[in-house]
Amino acid sequence: MQQQPETILVTGAEGQVGLALRDLRNGRAMYFCDRAALDITDAAAVMALMDQLHPAVVINAAAYTAVDKAESEAEQAMAVNAAGPGHLARACARHGAALLHVSTDYVFDGSGTRPWREADPVAPLSVYGASKAAGEAAVRDALPRHIILRTAWVVSPYRSNFVKTMLRLAAERDELRVVDDQIGGPTIAADIAAALLALADRVVAAADLPVEAYGTFHYAGQPHVSWFGFAQAILAASAAYGGRQPRLLPITTAEYPTPARRPANSRLDGTRLLQQHGIAAPDWRPALQQLLAEFYRGVKP
Repeated sequence: MQQQPETILVTGAEGQVGLALRDLRNGRAMYFCDRAALDITDAAAVMALMDQLHPAVVINAAAYTAVDKAESEAEQAMAVNAAGPGHLARACARHGAALLHVSTDYVFDGSGTRPWREADPVAPLSVYGASKAAGEAAVRDALPRHIILRTAWVVSPYRSNFVKTMLRLAAERDELRVVDDQIGGPTIAADIAAALLALADRVVAAADLPVEAYGTFHYAGQPHVSWFGFAQAILAASAAYGGRQPRLLPITTAEYPTPARRPANSRLDGTRLLQQHGIAAPDWRPALQQLLAEFYRGVKP
């Protein structure tokens, strides 16, 4: 099969970002793989599919995302989040393709209050964060033409996420206790997908992009808010659809212990992405309105 320069291979096609990419494909030549179609932990399978498709760009949206479960399934988390991206990067290097790899704020330790910049040292608090940091390193080691897009607090009408959890619990309970001392930027999966496709289009259109166009970038929603503040916004917006309005109580992280430690400061600085690619940090507030409209229409899994 001859290379089709416009072809974009997407892994993790059934996750939040993968499904959003499918929604926004808009005529692009894209090949979507869920885990059944491509297990990225299988190096031979990755290389075989790349040999078959010869894509110009690979978007890796595949990930092990069960943050707490990863504490007891470290080997599986590392296989998907660390080894898998390395397999993809080496296959891309062999075929002259670029790799767009989705990563996370969890690579940082959450200290301080200023937004994290790309050059800040990583110091993950959890197995999940460590696996994602290792995946970033594997990509950097194997492939110069990569874009690592770190994002945070991903929500969508798809799959399990904070918005859907809040709406479900609001329908069941009269009082919700939500952590108020973790601060970050909620990011709608459709916005992440749009940013990835804009980056992919640029890579395809200009094979000789300057070296500064590659590397690590941050893309997360604005304004920054706590989980409690985000929950307030979700329930307030749901009122227009008849959503129940339980009492919300702010609590501390210490009052809601979990197997995996979460960063207190998940703010990400998106300046570099704006400077290099003209992609600004998205405002999650109007996007949340659209997300709720889709949720209450009941058209998403």
